[in-house]
Parts: sequence; C-alpha cells; structure tokens
Amino acid sequence: MSSRPADLLIARAVRRGGPWLAALTATALLGAAADLMLPAALGHAVDAVVRTQAGPEAGFGLTGPLTTAALLVSLVVACDALGVLAAGVSGARAAQWLRSRVVAHTLSVGAGMTRHFTAGEIVTRAGVNVEEAGRTPEAVVTAATLIIPAAGSVVALALIDPWLAVTLVAGLLLIVAVLRAFMRRTTAASGGYQQAQGEIAAMLVGALAGARTITAAGTEDLEAARVLAPLPRLRAHGLALWRLQARAGVQAAVVIPLLEIAVLAVGGLRLSAGGLTVGELLAAARYVVLGAGLGSALGYAARIARARSAARRLEQLFAVPPPAYGDRPLPPGPGTLELRDVTVRADGVRLLSGVSLVVPGGTCTAVVGRSGSGKSSLAAVAGRLVDPERGTVLLDGVPLREVGREPLRRAVGYAFERPALFGDTLGEAVAFGLAARDDAGKRSEDTARSGDTARSGDTARSGDAVWRADAARSEDTARSADAVRSADAVRAAAGAARADAFIRRLPLGYATPAGEAPMSGGEIQRVGLARAFAQAGRLLILDDAMSSLDTVTERQVGRALTGSLSDRTRLVVAHRVTTAAQADQVVWLDNGRVRATGTHERLWDDPGYRAVFRAEEAS
Repeated sequence: MSSRPADLLIARAVRRGGPWLAALTATALLGAAADLMLPAALGHAVDAVVRTQAGPEAGFGLTGPLTTAALLVSLVVACDALGVLAAGVSGARAAQWLRSRVVAHTLSVGAGMTRHFTAGEIVTRAGVNVEEAGRTPEAVVTAATLIIPAAGSVVALALIDPWLAVTLVAGLLLIVAVLRAFMRRTTAASGGYQQAQGEIAAMLVGALAGARTITAAGTEDLEAARVLAPLPRLRAHGLALWRLQARAGVQAAVVIPLLEIAVLAVGGLRLSAGGLTVGELLAAARYVVLGAGLGSALGYAARIARARSAARRLEQLFAVPPPAYGDRPLPPGPGTLELRDVTVRADGVRLLSGVSLVVPGGTCTAVVGRSGSGKSSLAAVAGRLVDPERGTVLLDGVPLREVGREPLRRAVGYAFERPALFGDTLGEAVAFGLAARDDAGKRSEDTARSGDTARSGDTARSGDAVWRADAARSEDTARSADAVRSADAVRAAAGAARADAFIRRLPLGYATPAGEAPMSGGEIQRVGLARAFAQAGRLLILDDAMSSLDTVTERQVGRALTGSLSDRTRLVVAHRVTTAAQADQVVWLDNGRVRATGTHERLWDDPGYRAVFRAEEAS
C-alpha cells in the first residue's frame, strides 16, 4: 500500500489538534528561538566578566547580559512546561478524531467490514493503532522545530566564523543520513510488529467467544498456544525495532561528540590566532551542541515511523467502501421482493450463483437448504446487508441500491440466530433502531397516554411503567415506518415474539437492564424477533432466528407470522419442517443455486428435499 494516503491521514489528524496544536507550535518555536539566543547571551555575559578584570568601572556592563541570560533560561523552562501540556491535549484530540472516524466508518460499512478483517483486527486498529497515530502532533511539531536550532546554529556560527559553520554543516549531513535510514527501516519493522499484535488480538477475541466450549473440552493450554502463536514474530519485530534504535543511537553518539570536538578544535585554532574572543568560543561551543541536538530527533523519528505504519493500517480500514445509497423513496406497495440473476462472492468463494426469484408481497417464503447452500447470503442481499457482485435486488419494483438509507431501513426488519441486544433496558432493546428514524418533534397519542399513566402513580407499581414514562419523555421515542411506535406497540411486538410474558415477569419488566436480565438463548432470540417485528415496515427477514426456540414457542411465533404479521412480506431461513410447512412457498437452495420453488407439500415428494431436513436434524 502506498504511503501517501497514510501520510495524508496523519496530516489531517495533526490539524485536528485545534488551538492546542497552535499552542504546541508556538511554544516549540518560541523555545527554539530562546535556545538560539541563549548561547549568544551567555557569550556576552562571559565577555562582560572578562572586561571587569580590566577595571572596576567596566563592571557596570555586567548586569544587562546576566539579566538577559536569566530571562532566556526562564523562557525556555516555561515553553517546555506549556509544550508538554499542549502535546498531550493535541494528541488526545487527534486520537479522538481518528477513533471517531474509524468507528463511524466501520459501522457504516457494516457486515462488509468483517469480510475483510476479523473483529480482533478491527479492535486493535481502533485502539492501539489509533493511539500510536494520535501521538503524531507532538512528534511532527517537535521534530520540525529541531530544524530551527540546527539551521540557526549554522547561521550563528557563520556570523562568528565561517570555518566553524562549515564544520557544523558537515556533521549535520551525517546526522541527517543516519535519521533517514533509521526512519525507513523503523517504518517497515513497525508494520510487522503491529500486524502480529492484530493477529494475537483477533485470535483472542475468537477464543473468548468460544470460552465455554474451550473450558468444556479442557483445551485451555492448546488454545493459549494457538492465540500466542504469533508471539515469536512479535518478539522478532520488537527486537528488530530495538536493534535499529540502538544502532542509530550508537551512530549518533559517535558522530555528535566528534562533531563537537571538531568545531572546538577549529575554534581553538581561531582563538589562538586572535580571530575569536573567549566569549565567542563559548558561544560557538553552545551552538554546536544546539545544532547537534538534531540527533535527538531520533526518538521523534521513531514515533513518526510507528505513526505512519499505524496510519497505513487505519487506511486499510478506510479503503473498504461503505454502501452507497440512492435518494429514491419506496413507492406504496405490498413489499414484493425480487432477485434477478444475483451472484454473491466472499473471499473468492461463490456463495450465490445466478439466483432469480420473486417473493410476492404479503406472503411468507421459507428458504431451506443444507449447511453452506447460501441461505444466509440470500437473507443478507434481500435487505441489502451486503451487495451482490452481479444482479439486482428490487423491493416493490425499486432496486435497493437506489433507495435511500432511511426508507430502506424503515421498510426492512431483520432477526438473527444470535441477536446482539443494544440499549440500556429490554424495552430499549426491542425499540432499538426505531429512534434514529423519528421525525423531529413528532409524538403519538399512545406515547403521551403511556407517559400520563406513568406519572399518575403507576410508576411505583412496576418498572414497566417507568420505562414507558421514559419513552414518553424522550425525543428518541420508538416509531415505525409511517407512524409513531408507542411503548404499547413495542409490547405488542414482544407479544408476537412470545417475549412479553417473560419480560413482564422480571422485577423491573421492560425497564430491566439488558445486560443483567437472566435470559436463555431462546429468550434472547425472542427479544431479537420482537425488535425485528417492531422495525419491519413491509419486509421481515428471519435468518435462522428461531433455531433456539422450543417447538411450542416456534409454532406460536409461526402463527404470529401468518396472523398479525401477515401484512408484511416474510422471508424465513428455515431448518425445521414445521416452519417450512407454514410458509406460502419454499425456496430450496443447493450449492448457491435455486434448485426448486413451490409449496412444502409439493416439494416433499422429492427425496432430496426430505433429506435436507434429515441432515439438519442430524446436525
């Protein structure tokens, strides 16, 4: 990957330092200027002391030079103190901007991001790599301002004696060569180190997700070894970084003293020839130390190298484009879904191949097939969680790519096998996603009534009333596609998913914190179903969302799908015969292609179709 996008990202991050970046730059420049003036001031003070030896009357000129030198020293100390504060704040602001961009972009890409990077890799880049890139403002400003004392020292020495300036320039060229080589090699080594870090994080996240399985199998040691498998590479890259820094440090440690000796030797010769005063020689000695301070840029160069490597890894995230939405609204319609010659690939593997089918509006279609047949891929493209590589998906005659984000998300509701519950309470978990679609300032009469009920003294009787009152007072009240969803409507969705009863049995009801609710896998699935029921305006997609339900509950939810939810188009990834039997039509997938469509009764005559369910039961 080219370094240019990463360097541009670093430049934008540096600018996000805001006023504190200006303060850092100002203190660095002022401090550099004070450093440049200090040797001259000290030289004048020394010459003034020497002149006092000529007679008492000459001592009256000593106060001014000493006062100037003291003021310059105070200014350098003050600039250093303020610079440390400004560096910390500007770095934090840069890291905040980078992290906000990474998180926002990752979430806007959605499922497409996890096709390119594991969860652990994304977390590492949003955490460690952002922090490394966020330290760029201090490193860039400080390293840049080191050039000022170096250049100023050359000019000052040229004014004192040209031969001193020539000697200093020769040494500075050697220091610059050391810094360039160090920067190039450190950037490459930092990339390998950060890559190994990401691999460890990715495998650790995967291991934590399966922690119960690992414990049950007694394979903790094996998993620890697997997670830490990249550790030798991490160690090798880390050692390479330290060796590079040590080598560059040794080179600088050799060059800088030799440079100082060379300048002092030339200065001594000039002093003995009468071309310099003692004060000028002292100033020259200070200027060579100041100019040789360019070697201290080694540490800042290492930071910049790590930041560039980290920025490259962040740019790889930004290189994954988010889905582009159109601006067409969905016309009134029953929710007819149509796929035309749809092909989906992931990492070079074809998941769907030339799939064409029509799901009539207001009907229930079950998608069946063996594991790996493409059922989840079909569910993903149906609501545009992912885009097909080829082909078109239409909802009520409009290609999904041309529909605006808000109209599309109002129209489609999803439920998954392992739903993630967002929101502080179970009530908010069911209503999650609806609040973002609210029209500013709208309120429903049902919501207002629920708030009145909560405020009238019913709050003390149940946590459910508290949640309803909060919903009524909030600007984030849950709404459906075309009308405001009240707390009662959310409860109705939970009732259709058979979640209302067990939620109301909890001490706080719908106000129960989502992370503290004692729920089984099936109950979590029912909350996920309720969220989808509340969201879906015209298309409801269930991707294996009833796999953890017991048979009785599944039949009850199935009756809701064919009853109170029958006004919406339903696409259900089915693994059980009962679910397929309740559908209006069945789409049978085999190896990413539609093998047959029809009613469950008609397809049941095919032994291969019956074998699909036997395979699911066996697994």
